[in-house]
Amino acid sequence: MNKLRILGITFLTVAAASVISSCGDSKGRGWEFARNMYDPIAYNYDQPNKNFANGQTAQIPPAGTNPIGYDKMEEYPNTPEGLAAAEATLKNPFPVNQQNLAQGKVLYNHMCSHCHGAQGNGDGEIIKLEKFPAPPSYSKGTSSRGGSMSAMSDGRIFHTITHGLNLMGPHRSQLSPAERWKIVMYVHELQKVQ
Repeated sequence: MNKLRILGITFLTVAAASVISSCGDSKGRGWEFARNMYDPIAYNYDQPNKNFANGQTAQIPPAGTNPIGYDKMEEYPNTPEGLAAAEATLKNPFPVNQQNLAQGKVLYNHMCSHCHGAQGNGDGEIIKLEKFPAPPSYSKGTSSRGGSMSAMSDGRIFHTITHGLNLMGPHRSQLSPAERWKIVMYVHELQKVQ
């Protein structure tokens, strides 16, 4: 026999064995891979749970705790009063150092420079399309809320990034509180540029 005929018979034998074995038990589901992926071990939040005294899975958080990512901005709503309170009380919790400034610069370039420009002069790529008004320059401009842009405090910038202003949308869902504070730190560097 030649090699091609032997190879063909071998292939047909394996194919026939596969077809016959797959048609065996019509009620069986076959082999299951990683059964634990189908049956969750954890309780669903709405299921009864005998591990707790009140029998509930979803427990009330302990007093004085904050959810992950909570940044206390609920205390500073998007109102003139909320802005004034944020401006008066919020201070950047991160130290000014090269690492934080470098991270702030990267975040600023990714999230802000398309409108505000690389140097904060209000000349970003979006503005060059001439479909949107330019935001004021950080070092020379005047805020639409009043006051000089170069004199804006940590709390005022953080509140504006969080809630947005005019055509600038809120960035609360795109940036974590730590990322927003690092951008605030970098904006202060841009305010110094004359």
